[in-house]
Amino acid sequence: MERQKKMLAVAAFFVTVGLIIGLAISSNLNLFTRGYTQEVKISKESIDILSKMNQAMSEVAAAVKPAVVNISLSQTVHMRNNPFFDDPFFQQFFGNEFRNPGMRRDYKQYGLGSGVIIAKDGYILTNYHVVKDADEIKVRLADKREFKGKVVGVDAKTDLAVVKIAASGLPVLQLADSDKIKVGETVIAVGNPFGLNQTVTSGIISAKGRADVGLADYEDFIQTDAAINPGNSGGALVNIMGELIGINTAIVSSSGGYQGVGFAIPSNMVKTVMESLIKKGKVVRGWLGVSIQPLTAELIKQLNLKSDKGALIADVVEDGPAAKAGLQRGDVLTQIDGKDVTDVSALKNIVASIAPGREVKVKYIRDGAEKSASVTITEMTLQAQRMLGQAENQFKDVSVQNLTPDIKRSMGIPARVRGVVITNVAEDSPAAGILTQGDVIMEINKKRIANVSDYSAAISKIRSGENALVLIYRNGGTLYITM
Repeated sequence: MERQKKMLAVAAFFVTVGLIIGLAISSNLNLFTRGYTQEVKISKESIDILSKMNQAMSEVAAAVKPAVVNISLSQTVHMRNNPFFDDPFFQQFFGNEFRNPGMRRDYKQYGLGSGVIIAKDGYILTNYHVVKDADEIKVRLADKREFKGKVVGVDAKTDLAVVKIAASGLPVLQLADSDKIKVGETVIAVGNPFGLNQTVTSGIISAKGRADVGLADYEDFIQTDAAINPGNSGGALVNIMGELIGINTAIVSSSGGYQGVGFAIPSNMVKTVMESLIKKGKVVRGWLGVSIQPLTAELIKQLNLKSDKGALIADVVEDGPAAKAGLQRGDVLTQIDGKDVTDVSALKNIVASIAPGREVKVKYIRDGAEKSASVTITEMTLQAQRMLGQAENQFKDVSVQNLTPDIKRSMGIPARVRGVVITNVAEDSPAAGILTQGDVIMEINKKRIANVSDYSAAISKIRSGENALVLIYRNGGTLYITM
């Protein structure tokens, strides 16, 4: 019996070994190939659906491309010679070429961008930063014709500009109602990234109503993941009907190239600015006559508010529109002209878009009670801005954005540093020569600044005639500056 068991075990062993060898031989001889190479068929329904999608996208691109132009420009940059070149040591190598340290030397700088034709008689929309300080502008159409461009008007506060060329019968893009767009909708971007004419990319609307980005004074950006790169600025962002929903303006990137986050100025804002620039050569904005600040968690609690939506009036200009309507410091604005005030940026955009002279209804909260009033909006003039006090003047035309981890890495800023980074200081800003691009504002008057909302709240509290103590991070260290 024991011997029989052993023989069965030995037989089972050889059978197993035989099976393993057989499988190995079969594998080498491709005997099982048939089972793994069965043809995978795509259904006719799937092919039809994808074909229709391809055809639709191609048709939209074909309809849009003729109205998108290439903008090239040149500008003269002035430099003065370095005094070190007047040293005899340098003259041994360079001769007299770099002598006279105070002498100005000029050279040409060239740039590229995109534009969108919005009128058959040659009016073109683009970004202000594309044509800023340009000596000469050349516009190249999709059919390769070239024209000399003339700047009709610019608006640095929204980063928009209108250029005119001497042409007629041009293809144009119709402006859509950007208030009706929805997150997730398919969009197409057309422009000239890196000088590559008529480049088409697609994606979706990632978000809308983006503010506090630090790119302009008035922000209401559409965020998209459609590829936008240098040279796309001023180009078109369109919906599936080929209508213009935005002007591509900027990207968020640590490398300088596309990383999935792009911003476009919405068509409704574009339309208001464009019409004003064409008719008057400048943008006429409405003015309410208040200094405002965002609602923080502490303020919401102190004011006993039921919602975080709205904007707090920090000050009211004497004899201004708001003062004449009975609005007071401490009131929380919740609605203007039938539009909800969600935050400070929304309030600025709504008021700016109202034509001066119009009477609008304003809803606000005072001492926990909802109230309303009628306000006659006036024009936002330089004098009107000055009436808001020292706070706006000190930091006027200083653009900032949140200090993200990506920005920290790209600029080599330590992780411990918190604040907002300055993206631009206009030449005529009171802060020019004091603050500079790349500075990180960490504190204002001993108040820590964590984000753009903190920054806006801090500067809104500075009264006329007051100095501001600003802590900044610059060149590897921190220092205090008095504004």
